[in-house]
Amino acid sequence: MNNTSSYIYLGLEWITRFAYLNLLWVLFSLLGGVLFGFYPATTSMFAICREWLKGNTDLPLFTSFWEFYKKDFLKSNLLGLFITVILLLIALDIFYIQASPNELLDWTYIPLFAFMLIFTFFLFYLFPSFVHYDIKVPSVIKNAFLLMLVNPPATAVIVFCLVPLFFIMRLFPALAIIFGGSLYAFLTTWMAMHAIEKTHKKASRPEESLP
Repeated sequence: MNNTSSYIYLGLEWITRFAYLNLLWVLFSLLGGVLFGFYPATTSMFAICREWLKGNTDLPLFTSFWEFYKKDFLKSNLLGLFITVILLLIALDIFYIQASPNELLDWTYIPLFAFMLIFTFFLFYLFPSFVHYDIKVPSVIKNAFLLMLVNPPATAVIVFCLVPLFFIMRLFPALAIIFGGSLYAFLTTWMAMHAIEKTHKKASRPEESLP
């Protein structure tokens, strides 16, 4: 009975943590007027998830979130500018294709959707790479892209986890409001950290000597 009670308490504790982290993400996004607050709040949320996965589960959430938010405010918005430009280009392409009377342009949906899929996979690694490496934004982008290329199994696991999560939250929108951002950040950071560790081990493995 004591074990059962401890498991219940642990479960409730993590539910509270995820809900609180999600709330901080929303509040700090609003703090920056959304436009300038969304990306610093997002990178802060990923940084907290990384700390949890490293075993630092007892860190003060509000204080830690605020420190990450201040520390990487400008750098996060620079990364956000890159993401926003890509998303705007995708939106403009879709609008142009739909507005054009030329039916021959319909075939361009195929490469566009392929690019959108690759960009989505790339985003799985972008924020975890941002909080893991203390490097400039162009290098973060390069590292995230390379991680995506060399770790298709990790990408498949992320998709496998996120698809049912998406449908569950579509059925219960309240869950998306309370846990949507923090659960996404935790799952993608979890798999991205495994991918980063695996990639580092491969890079540091000595070459086998030739006979």
